[in-house]
Amino acid sequence: MTSTIQIRVEDELKRKSDALFKDLGTDTTTAIRIFLTQSIATNGFPFEIKRQAVSNPYAPMTEKELLAKLKKSGEQEKFRDADDVISDMRSKYGL
Repeated sequence: MTSTIQIRVEDELKRKSDALFKDLGTDTTTAIRIFLTQSIATNGFPFEIKRQAVSNPYAPMTEKELLAKLKKSGEQEKFRDADDVISDMRSKYGL
């Protein structure tokens, strides 16, 4: 048997929570059910779930975005030629 719980919330709160839970891969009804289940299991407020402020590194990119990132990474000189590194190490450590 199931019961119905009705609550009233401001439109903006409902809109924002619906968007948040959709981003987290669920819906508001399921999120409330999870909250109630965990509240019983922990005998109190159960946990904090929040969306990370950092953008999702696994989000799909368009071809244009991917090419722009590749171009930008190629412009950065983070890497040195292996022969130069070995030469520097030999000089520094007398090898």
